[in-house]
Amino acid sequence: MITSGLIKSIQDVMRQDQGVDGDAQRLSQLVWMIFLKILDDTEQELELMVDGYSPAIPSEFQWRNWAADEEGLTGEGLNDFVNTQLFPGLRGLTGGANPRTLIVREAFEDSYNYMKSGTLLRQVINKINSIDFNAQTDRHQFNDLYEKLLRDLQSAGNAGEYYTPRPLTQFVVEKVNPRLGEAVYDPACGTGGFLANAIDHLRRQVTTPEDEASLQVSLRGTEKKQLPHLLCLTNMILHGIDAPTSIRRNNTLARPLRDYGPADRVDVVVTNPPFGGTEEPGIESNFPADIRTRETADLFLVLIMRLLKPGGRAGVVLPDSFLFGEGVKARIKEKLLDECNLHTIIRLPGSVFAPYTSIATNLLFFTKGEPTKEVWYYEHRLPAGAKSYNKTKPMRLEEFDSERAWWDNRVESDQAWRVSIDEIKSSGYKLDIRNPNATKLDDLTPLELLTAYREKQDAVRASVTEIKSLLSEALSHHER
Repeated sequence: MITSGLIKSIQDVMRQDQGVDGDAQRLSQLVWMIFLKILDDTEQELELMVDGYSPAIPSEFQWRNWAADEEGLTGEGLNDFVNTQLFPGLRGLTGGANPRTLIVREAFEDSYNYMKSGTLLRQVINKINSIDFNAQTDRHQFNDLYEKLLRDLQSAGNAGEYYTPRPLTQFVVEKVNPRLGEAVYDPACGTGGFLANAIDHLRRQVTTPEDEASLQVSLRGTEKKQLPHLLCLTNMILHGIDAPTSIRRNNTLARPLRDYGPADRVDVVVTNPPFGGTEEPGIESNFPADIRTRETADLFLVLIMRLLKPGGRAGVVLPDSFLFGEGVKARIKEKLLDECNLHTIIRLPGSVFAPYTSIATNLLFFTKGEPTKEVWYYEHRLPAGAKSYNKTKPMRLEEFDSERAWWDNRVESDQAWRVSIDEIKSSGYKLDIRNPNATKLDDLTPLELLTAYREKQDAVRASVTEIKSLLSEALSHHER
């Protein structure tokens, strides 16, 4: 049985090793080992079920042949095998009959064995051997622990950007409502949270083997960083995707926008693109001159509009700075409202992504192919008595029950309001529009006033970030 104590005991062993430095390296070390264990467990099952099944990797690199024996390789011999044979061998794999082969090679291109003690490495391996990823109870329990590991990353510096709260991803997927046969894409997939929820959503529609085959090929994802990419591959296999060959490691924005054609179009996009930072020099030149920027989230939104098929649907997380931004942001919003029906904006509290960032964010839902006539807003409030989300009191799925009740029967309230396209155009495409039905300040309690003040502070910080980005962009152009 898998328990949180098992993962903690693994981390405690790693802390004794001089080569592993910090939570991010511990997770990276743990993930490549778990990846190989999951790969081997699932392949042993496939070998029994599929006649003539061809394994993804040579037998000497299969987990069962070098790691499964608790009294097998250890000490310097184990460390030497991992560093001089296993990693070079996996990085040098060439394509064969099994599509998983290239997945393994891509996964290990930038993976590393940080542990220096082969004796401690053997202890970690033996603990991992207690997990049977073919057992439904173990797999289900590990999914829960996997989520905990990702949440723990939020306190590991910038690694926290890899985690989007699962209640949020689940709500977005639910409302975008992908259907079997549709192509679902996350162009900045991180650890695969949106895609995992999409799998769960689609699998409830599966009734035949043909349906399952359709599900297996319906998901696409791109992630440019090594650790979240490997985490995403692991996540996909855990969620029953046999060969997640459409989860690629790349920078989606590095390809010129004009090069994306009909073959790249998808039915559904669900994503939380990176925000608050700038792209590397030259990336903006892949986009039309009038909407060039180095703000990553803005570029992703332009790309999403390009990738959606007519009638395609999207649910996207974006920061407040996009809603009130001018200049390039206003031109991108004009394009969005002309080409898509931006029917809903859910305004989220500033602490959703704390401690990684306190910037307030929003969920934008839109459909490609018809212009916007009006935008509905809904204010997602913190639970009663809560000042903010944190590790001990994270966002919960049931908090979206009020949005669910309102979604198909929309009426204005102190949390919901709508704005016409004419009003948005007259404001210079400002989408940061206050709730006209909100309680006035004179009616607020001291606690509510404090909360409002903190939200204003978050908005100011977002503005400062936006100004810094614009100044950096202007300086960059000046230097060129």
